[in-house]
Amino acid sequence: MSAKHTHYDVIRKPIITEKATMASEANAVVFEVAMESNKPMIKEAVEALFGVKVKAVNTTITKGKVKRFRGQLGKRKDVKKAYVTLEEGNTIDVSTGL
Repeated sequence: MSAKHTHYDVIRKPIITEKATMASEANAVVFEVAMESNKPMIKEAVEALFGVKVKAVNTTITKGKVKRFRGQLGKRKDVKKAYVTLEEGNTIDVSTGL
């Protein structure tokens, strides 16, 4: 990634699923991130955008499934997720703005 990329290019959107809600009880937030981003980039972006202290970042890449759409074969895109654990006393409310 070049220096022109902003923090918004690294963090695409928050992921709000049942599993992500369970993680939030352990003071963690789940984001969809750019495939080429790495853990230090993600940590820096979250701290800058939300003004919180990050304890740890875990990432996972979910491979896109092959699905049928109107009888045609199509493939969902690969997605990289970041499980961001926050320091005690820090919170990010991702449910606002829905």
